[in-house]
Amino acid sequence: MSAVGRGIRFGVIGIDHRHIYDLIQGLLDVGATCAGYVEHTSDPKVLAGLQERFAQLPALARPEVLLEDPQIDLIVCAAIPAQRADIAIAAMRHGKDVLVDKPGVTTAEQLLRVQEVAAQTGRMFSICFSERHIVPAVQEALKMVRAGAIGTPIQTLGMGPHRLNAAIRPDWFFEASQFGGILVDIASHQIDQFLAFTDSTDAQVVHSHVGHYGNQLPNPEFENFGEIILQTPAHRGYVRVDWFTPDGMPTWGDGRLFVLGTSGSIEIRKYIDIEGRTGTNHLFLADGQGTRHIDCSAQPLDFFQQFAADVAERSETCMTQAHVFKVCELALQAQSLAMKRKALS
Repeated sequence: MSAVGRGIRFGVIGIDHRHIYDLIQGLLDVGATCAGYVEHTSDPKVLAGLQERFAQLPALARPEVLLEDPQIDLIVCAAIPAQRADIAIAAMRHGKDVLVDKPGVTTAEQLLRVQEVAAQTGRMFSICFSERHIVPAVQEALKMVRAGAIGTPIQTLGMGPHRLNAAIRPDWFFEASQFGGILVDIASHQIDQFLAFTDSTDAQVVHSHVGHYGNQLPNPEFENFGEIILQTPAHRGYVRVDWFTPDGMPTWGDGRLFVLGTSGSIEIRKYIDIEGRTGTNHLFLADGQGTRHIDCSAQPLDFFQQFAADVAERSETCMTQAHVFKVCELALQAQSLAMKRKALS
């Protein structure tokens, strides 16, 4: 176990999504101490899973116990998405940094309030973009691109298919007012990757679309497909996200990322190489020397280590605050543009 997080104490407020398991475990693995979690949840299955995985952690009835504890440095949150901003704001006003599951916010008004409070308090508002931060193949690809393995990046193509699993989802999962829309929710991952791989601090949303296709239940208004085209003066990015992973797929989604450069390309099959190699984290590189497959499954992850160091040292080595807010801003812009176009169609 790494000791970089030793001395950091965190509390958990918001256990409505299973991503909370990764956030807790990642911080424990780098030496941080969990002071407990608020047991309120909209999904009893998530609570049961947390109790099974982390039986040693104290369960608390009220968030104030954590917010008012001066010994707690950090609040970790995977609440219903529409509730995350208010939890984060309360935490920052109590002098604590915040690490939330994506999406960090679901409206432009929430983003503005979070930005204002972060600036006022000097506290950190960070988001774990799990499809980059806890996928070894993506971490390795980013290092390769930054080292010049494929020349200058030109375009990213990110695909984030998911299995719907409608029967086990809580009600809020199908309400856009609660999760923000498919582009705010899922596509925040691909927007984050576009900015990271092209080393961009801003981008323009030139196209976005959302829709409901087929006859998925229980809500025919639920957005089960979305796409975005992003651009900077030197880069292009395409994003496709959906809820159409078939039941025959042995994982929740065939998440893929392609990065095109001036002298090569990289393809990542994050979770499965269908009808091919076993396991996860497959990276394929094509360059002037030929083609090769790189198994990244054993590559170490450094997100939680870097994040803990940033909390302790007040630095931005893991991810800048500006990057976090820019991903939120672009996701909200894409969702808004898609909804306007949908209303006119």
